[in-house]
Amino acid sequence: MWRHALWRLLSHPAIDSAALAVAPESVEPYEAYLRPYPLSKPLQILPCGGATRQQTVANALKHLPKGVQFVAVHDAARPLVSHALLDKLVATAQQYGTAVPALPVQDTLKRSADGRQVLETLSREGLYRVQTPQIFRADWLINAHRRALEEGFEEATDDAQLLERAGYPVYLVQGDPRNMKLTTPDDLSLLRLYAGEGALTRTGIGYDIHQLTEGRTLMLGGVEIDYPLGLQGHSDADVVLHAICDALLGAAALGDIGQHFPNSDPRWKDAPSLSLLQQVGALLHQHGWRPLHIDAMTLAEAPKLAPYIPSMRTRIAQTLGILPEQVSIKATTNEGMDAVGARRAIACYAVATIYPTIGEANDE
Repeated sequence: MWRHALWRLLSHPAIDSAALAVAPESVEPYEAYLRPYPLSKPLQILPCGGATRQQTVANALKHLPKGVQFVAVHDAARPLVSHALLDKLVATAQQYGTAVPALPVQDTLKRSADGRQVLETLSREGLYRVQTPQIFRADWLINAHRRALEEGFEEATDDAQLLERAGYPVYLVQGDPRNMKLTTPDDLSLLRLYAGEGALTRTGIGYDIHQLTEGRTLMLGGVEIDYPLGLQGHSDADVVLHAICDALLGAAALGDIGQHFPNSDPRWKDAPSLSLLQQVGALLHQHGWRPLHIDAMTLAEAPKLAPYIPSMRTRIAQTLGILPEQVSIKATTNEGMDAVGARRAIACYAVATIYPTIGEANDE
C-alpha cells in the first residue's frame, strides 16, 4: 500500500524528494524492499517514527533538507492519490501557503453516547472530511509543530489542526473520493475497485524498429546504454518507449505515435522519448484511462540489456505514475537472423493494458 502512495507522489513533477518516517527497527526492511528499484528522485528512510502521528511528523521535520519551501504530509494508508489532486494542491499551496484536500460531509450526522440510542441530529452544513496529502509552507509547518510542543498540545489528528492553532490560514481544496484511507479490512475491496482491479480493461500492441548507426547515443527504456552505436531516428529513437507509446495509444484508440509526434515536426527533433511517453500518459488521463500493466520485449543481438532493465522499469513507471511492478521489460536476441540478428537494428514489441478511471479526467 505504501509503495503505491510513494510512487504516485514521486512521479509528480512538483515533488522533488520524499521521506518515509518509520520505526527504527523497520528501516532495514524498507531499504531492502526498495533496493531493486533505483529512484530518479531522492528518498530518505528516516528512523523517527513516534508514538503519535504528531510526534512522527515533528521528528521527520528535523531532517528536512535546507532550502525546502513546501512540505507535503501524506498518509501511507492513502495509496490512490491522483496527479489531478496533486496539481490542485500544489497550485493552492503556492498561492496561499497551505492546501488541504477535503470533501463535504453528505451523510446525516447523529450523536450517540452508547452507539445505539440517538441523542441528537447534527447539522452537516459547513462540515468537511479532510484527506492527505496536506501541503504547507515549510516554515509555517515547522513553527506550528514547535508551538504545539512548547504548549504541550499533543492531540492533533492532522497537521492542518496545528497550523490553525498557530494562527495560519488553512485553505481547502476539493478532495477525491478515491483518495480514501484504508482503515478496516472491508476498505480493501473498495480500494481494489478504485485501483482498477476487476474493471473493464483494454489492451493495445505496439512495435518499433530503428537502425543502428555511429554518432548517436543508444537510449532504451529511457536509460542511456553503454554501446558504441546508437539508433537512427528523428527523436532519440528509443524503440522501447516508442513501442510502449503506440501500445498505450492503441489501447485507448487514440491513434499512433506518428500521428501525435510526426517526424516532420521540428519540435520532436532529438526529443527525449520519456517526454513523449509523459505526454501519452497525460493524453490517456484526459480521456479517462490509466495504465494497468505494460509488457515490452526488446530484440537486440547486442548489447546485453539485463543490467539496465531495473532502471528502465523505474523510469517508465515514474513517468506514467505507476509502480515498477506494473512494468515488465524483457530482452532477447534474434539468433543471428534478419537486420536485428546482423546487429544492424534493434526492435521492440509492447503490449499495454489500461483501465477506465472514474471522475479523474478533467477533474475540477
